[in-house]
Amino acid sequence: MEFSIFLVVAVGIFVLSGIKIVNQYERGVVLTLGRFTGVRQPGLRVIVPIFQRMIRVDVRSTPIDVPKQEVITKDNVTAGVDAVVYLRVIDPAKAVLETTNYVYATSQFAQAALRDVTGNVDLDDLLSKREEISEEIKKIVDAETDKWGIDVENVKVQNIELPQDLKRAMAKQAEAERDRRANIINADGEKLAAQNLADAAAIFAKVPGALNLRTLSTLERISTEPSQKTTFLFPVEMIDALRGVGSIIGNDQSKK
Repeated sequence: MEFSIFLVVAVGIFVLSGIKIVNQYERGVVLTLGRFTGVRQPGLRVIVPIFQRMIRVDVRSTPIDVPKQEVITKDNVTAGVDAVVYLRVIDPAKAVLETTNYVYATSQFAQAALRDVTGNVDLDDLLSKREEISEEIKKIVDAETDKWGIDVENVKVQNIELPQDLKRAMAKQAEAERDRRANIINADGEKLAAQNLADAAAIFAKVPGALNLRTLSTLERISTEPSQKTTFLFPVEMIDALRGVGSIIGNDQSKK
């Protein structure tokens, strides 16, 4: 009797150990006596214990950090560059059978590709063309990981660490560029103001009495200020007479 109970319990445990649950985001790679015999889809699945083994593979998009790599750019500048790789398993059987650890293998190959690509560009291109560099790295890694059943969805170059002396030099260069632009803007403003003054003077010279009105407007504005001042007003006729006398004297001296 006791043996029968033991036998039933043993059979029950044996059967239950063969019942597996595959989640929606997983696929089950089944090996029978060490040989690949199929991929199980999500749901309740049954395998034969001892004779069969099921390896679950996550088929969701997985981000992998690529550690910072010390690279020397094409113009001999040392920089630290890191990145992130987004991959997805599209063939679970290959991911299990073709490599011992597809995540680690992809990460190592991405590091090598990152060093190769960034080492063949100038520093200016490395800083300004991250998207193009990331796309080139993606193509290289994706082509290599196809045989592992891995799809590299995206690669992003994240941080670019430069030496401190180079950072200071770049900051000085940026400051000098800002000063140059400010000087150009100020010069353009002065040129425009001078042109406007010249146009206004030409208009005043052509319109009789315009300069007098401008003078009265200026006097009215300064007379309202609280500071103490003394203003001398001369008739316009006197000013014109003085101008005439000055021109006569000038002509006489030129004749002499």
